Amino acid sequence: MVSISAGAGGIDSQDWVEMLMKMYMKWAQNHGFGAEILEATPGEEAGLKGATILISGPRAYGLLRGEHGVHRLVRISPFDQNHRRHTSFALVEVMPELEEEEAEVEIDPDDLRIDTYRSSGAGGQHVNKTESAVRITHLPTGIVVTCQNERSQIKNREIAMKMLRARLFERKQMLAAKQIDDLKGQMLPAEFGSQIRNYTLQPYTLVKDVRTGVEEGNVQAVLQDGQLDEFIEAWLRWKLSETNGTGAKER
Repeated sequence: MVSISAGAGGIDSQDWVEMLMKMYMKWAQNHGFGAEILEATPGEEAGLKGATILISGPRAYGLLRGEHGVHRLVRISPFDQNHRRHTSFALVEVMPELEEEEAEVEIDPDDLRIDTYRSSGAGGQHVNKTESAVRITHLPTGIVVTCQNERSQIKNREIAMKMLRARLFERKQMLAAKQIDDLKGQMLPAEFGSQIRNYTLQPYTLVKDVRTGVEEGNVQAVLQDGQLDEFIEAWLRWKLSETNGTGAKER
């Protein structure tokens, strides 16, 4: 599951969320993977406030987990009448899809608040006239997941529970990693505010990964054609070298 949420940048950041969603779906298509939109929340004027897509294929999670982090876009804003350069941020979270018996997390039904509402859409035949969309709030952690992709409330609830299970599993792993790092005396950087990759469209074109130093001048190939393999492979090599103690520490 790849979840993308808008950060600082207003309308531009919401547009950035939609651009990233299309980039990952194109990458999935290039590899013959399935790509399904589980949830997409429209922005006020353009783009998306957030989106979650399910990418299905061999080693999909292993390949994409290095995309987890803040992605930064610099460009001339199409929403600025003065044609000024804007910087936008979006957070990408990558989580494995887990069945209930695999999740290693217990979910107490009493800890859940489940709300139903009508799905939002562009109108026409796809507008739901019943409250089929589902929002689940995990009260102890404050984690909220929503799903409105299916017409069936039961199906949306099932998908939302899978999303919640994945988020709780990810949270459990992050807390364990933080505890280990605290014991080592290391500090984990806040995710928002430390981007892993910069996408620059103005005043020059360049995509640069902050961790590995890999650069690509053809920004359109990355954003529109989903050509991410160079970045993914470099991250896997970098992570392996870190594990073996031969690589530089993440900045």
